[in-house]
Amino acid sequence: MAKRRVLLVDDEVTVLLTMKAVLEISGFDVDTAASAREAKSRLKLREYQMVITDMRMESDAAGREVIQAARNAPYHPAVALLTAFPEDDWADTGADKMLVKPMQTALLIQQIEKLLDTHSAKLQRLATAASAPKPTATKAPVKKSAAKRLATKKLTPKKPAAKKPPVARKKVVTKKRKR
Repeated sequence: MAKRRVLLVDDEVTVLLTMKAVLEISGFDVDTAASAREAKSRLKLREYQMVITDMRMESDAAGREVIQAARNAPYHPAVALLTAFPEDDWADTGADKMLVKPMQTALLIQQIEKLLDTHSAKLQRLATAASAPKPTATKAPVKKSAAKRLATKKLTPKKPAAKKPPVARKKVVTKKRKR
């Protein structure tokens, strides 16, 4: 199996080198970038299966810039946000996963493997759906909702029911008894 290529982005050199060593020992091909600008450049030059980026680097928005560049890449890499400052709205950044540092090595590798597997399956489903033949003209009839049926039905005012003449009751005359 070919090594999976990962782009690791962090402005802290110690974190960058440590994470690179851990990932390479685990069988990944790792490129590093120490800034958002460098990461965006690398994303254009090579294809990566995954991008792992710190959130706050040269600016607070640097991580978001890297994530956006990864999302715009034509090869659609998985994206993980690596941060020491977890935020509740991390999913709004466009990342697939948030990794909180520091993290145990085994747990980190397990989470990265799982993300790569689910992302690969997602890309496969999308490719299969895109290549599936489109349905032809043999469509099943679509049932209309009651509201649509009423809207398309010609509504004619109902004729009032013919009034029946009142039933004539006969008066029964009874004789009063004398006592």
